[in-house]
Amino acid sequence: MDSGNKKHEEAEVVRLKNVERYYTVGGETVKALDGVSFSIKRGQYWAIMGPSGSGKSTLLNILGCLDRPTSGEYWLNGTNVAHMDDDRLSDHRLKNLGFIFQSFHLVPQLTVLENIEMPMFYLGIPQAERTRRAKELAEKVEMSHRLSHLPMELSGGQRQRVAVARALANNPAVLLADEPTGNLDSKTSVQIMELFKELHEQGKTIILVTHEVDIADFAKSRIVVKDGKILECRE
Repeated sequence: MDSGNKKHEEAEVVRLKNVERYYTVGGETVKALDGVSFSIKRGQYWAIMGPSGSGKSTLLNILGCLDRPTSGEYWLNGTNVAHMDDDRLSDHRLKNLGFIFQSFHLVPQLTVLENIEMPMFYLGIPQAERTRRAKELAEKVEMSHRLSHLPMELSGGQRQRVAVARALANNPAVLLADEPTGNLDSKTSVQIMELFKELHEQGKTIILVTHEVDIADFAKSRIVVKDGKILECRE
C-alpha cells in the first residue's frame, strides 16, 4: 500500500463496502439494502435522506451498530464491525458513537447532570471526572443552569440540548443524529441545527438522518437512498 492510500484510509471514520441487508417477512425475502458502498472522512458532516421504505432506517441501524449487514463490510473508526458478536459490538458502539434521537430518549427519573453522565458511567469513568465533564458539556450546550432539573421540566429544545451533551460524553468518533428536529418547532429546529454547525466547526464528524430538505441543507455532504440503493452521493 502506498503512503497516499494509507493516509486516505486513516482519514476515514466510516466505510461501507457492498453492504446488503435481507429480511424474511411472511416467507418472502425483502432486500432492505442492496450493495451500499460509501465512506465518510473524519470531521465531515453528512445528511442521509430517503423516503419511507427506502432503506434509510436500516442503513441508520447498521451505521449505529444496532444491526449487522447480511453481507458486506462496515469499518467504524478503523475496525471492521460487520460480523462482531453482541458484546464486542456493544462495547465498540459505546466507545465510538454518540446518538441523538428524535424523541430525545432521556431517562425521565434522572436529572440533566445524571443523564449527561450516563455514558461515562458505563465506560467506568470515576464519579468526580464524570461530574466535571458533564458540567463542561452542559455549559457547551447552554444548559448549565438546569443541571438539577428532570427532563419533564424542560422544553423540547432543552431536552435535545441535553441529548446532544450526553452524545458527546464519551468523546465519540461519530455523532449519529436520527431526525433530531422531528419533535421541535421551526425556530427551535434552527437553534439545534446551529448547535450542530458549531460542533462540526469544532471538528466533530456528524451523520444526520432526516427527511426534511431544509434540515439536510445544514450538512456539507449528502447521501440519498432509494429502494435500498444509493441514488445520490454528493460530497
